[in-house]
Amino acid sequence: MAACYPLQDVYTGKPLLMAVFAGILLSALFIASSLYSSTVNGDSSRSFFFVGSWISRSSSRPESPVYAIGPQNESTIVNNPTDANISGENFLTRAIWDLPPPNSEIPDLTSFRLTREMVGYRAKDNVIVITFGNYAFMDFILNWVKHLTDINVFNLLVGAMDTKLLVDLYWKGVPVFDMGSNMNTIDVGWGSPTFHKMGREKVFLINKLLPFGYELLLCDTDMVWLKNPLPYFARFPEADLLTSSDQLVPTVTDDSLEVWQQVNSVYNVGIFHWRPTNSSKKLAKEWRDLLVADEKIWDQNGFNDLIHRVLGPSVEDGNGLVYAFDGILKLGILPASIFCSGHTYFVQSMYQQLRLDPYAVHTTFQYAGTEGKRHRLREAMLFHDAASYYESPGGFVYFKPNIPKALLLDGAHTLESHFSLVNYQLKQIRVALALASLVNRTLVMPPIWCRFDRIWYGHPGILNGTLTRQPFLCPMDHVFEINVMLRDQPEEEFGWKIDFREYSFLHNPRLSKQVKESFLEVQLCEPQSSNCHSTNQTVRHGLIRLPKHNTQEKMLEFFSLYKNVKVIEFSSMMDVFEGYSDKVTETRFRNRVKEYVGIWCCVMNKDPGHIFYDMYWDEKPGWKPEPGPRS
Repeated sequence: MAACYPLQDVYTGKPLLMAVFAGILLSALFIASSLYSSTVNGDSSRSFFFVGSWISRSSSRPESPVYAIGPQNESTIVNNPTDANISGENFLTRAIWDLPPPNSEIPDLTSFRLTREMVGYRAKDNVIVITFGNYAFMDFILNWVKHLTDINVFNLLVGAMDTKLLVDLYWKGVPVFDMGSNMNTIDVGWGSPTFHKMGREKVFLINKLLPFGYELLLCDTDMVWLKNPLPYFARFPEADLLTSSDQLVPTVTDDSLEVWQQVNSVYNVGIFHWRPTNSSKKLAKEWRDLLVADEKIWDQNGFNDLIHRVLGPSVEDGNGLVYAFDGILKLGILPASIFCSGHTYFVQSMYQQLRLDPYAVHTTFQYAGTEGKRHRLREAMLFHDAASYYESPGGFVYFKPNIPKALLLDGAHTLESHFSLVNYQLKQIRVALALASLVNRTLVMPPIWCRFDRIWYGHPGILNGTLTRQPFLCPMDHVFEINVMLRDQPEEEFGWKIDFREYSFLHNPRLSKQVKESFLEVQLCEPQSSNCHSTNQTVRHGLIRLPKHNTQEKMLEFFSLYKNVKVIEFSSMMDVFEGYSDKVTETRFRNRVKEYVGIWCCVMNKDPGHIFYDMYWDEKPGWKPEPGPRS
């Protein structure tokens, strides 16, 4: 910092003489920096200097980042630009997505330890936004950062729980610090001992950060920011803590804080904003001590136990704040309509029904692990995948789901009508999966309609008080085991893996123009009809008619004629394919897809109360939706 002051004095002095002096001083500093860098590295070709020592070439820069990020606004540049210009482009202060110089090496890992200075470089208006994770969540972390920078929020840092993540984020231009967690690089799975260790690391991190004196917005990586939330938090300057919750029933219809007396769900620690007050520091310390004393306590449960130790009364003129924890801490509960859970966003669409503009969505209330979280975000077109995700070597196949009005809208919403609706769709999806497998194309899944909600406990079909409509577009993980669909299975038993994409895929703006414009629509027709043409005749550009009831050989022939077409869309999957002629292939396919479907949960007052979906329900006379084992 000392090097900045002479230059600042120069700029306020006499123009000509001072400019000459400044040029001499800058040249001297540049030469000195170059010489020092060359001495350290033993390489006279390098003149770039990093704070900290160097580590081995094994951590040198990879050839390219995951994302190609364009130029940024000037506001992305560091808070102390003069300091950065003097010392070289310090990795602590480099703009987000600005890649390290070519042929450079990463600083010593000790340079990435979390310090007050590091936070100070990134904070804005005394606020720092932080997430953390291990290498298994790399794509979630990059997605989290990209959403924030897209809404011009740059005062962020990412905590790395393993060295592999730290190194990769550094080379991708993401500001990262070392949490010293020595975490595994794999997905640890919800509820596992390592999962609970991650929760404790969050609490340790809060205790490390609050003494630095900055406001802290701490978030899980499986959420995204849709709108800058910092002005919202600033509306409640008296709050020590603002937290999200698992509340499913709205207590307000605008963007006010939830009415705390009506919130009957747990407070969720995936999104919360801390101010460095005495009460918040006291809470963080007691939370840490509680978890250290008993490793079986889930961090979220421990937080709720402490925060509910005292709850009430309301803070006078506090705009919805309530006294909590020690009777002094001022707490606010963020409205679930705009700081959305996986239920209020993906199932209820609460923000749409209340005509509100959401700030965030957290992928809770889902049923397929990390894969399900990723798929939820993809369905909403909120996940920034690499360009390769939007390609497929064999192309894509899609179909328009034709659902009779009676199945979708008529009659009472019952367990039987729900399963009738879903089963009708399953039969079509089964055929589409077979075609995709047979011709090595990626299936673009259709949207799935449900009459009943899914939750992990008994309920009447739609949770009382929620805004869930009937019928509604349900997330794919309500019916399908997405994690199973993506699992590697031995081909000798399960046949070829079937690639698939989310229902919104073809509408995603990230899809290339080349894919969008290589399109063929297939209309099914009755074979005896006079205008039902052979497979190589087009009715008009981009449209053909195809006879129904095709054999395996006929399907292979048809797709071979249009192998260069990227997207083939069928008007229906009903009666398009008669089935396999190769029984071995069919058996393997059946083994694979029968495990694709999950359960509906749960019938009230039953144990077990869940009912398995059945991909081959139509082959079982008298099939009924009843609780029990998978048939």
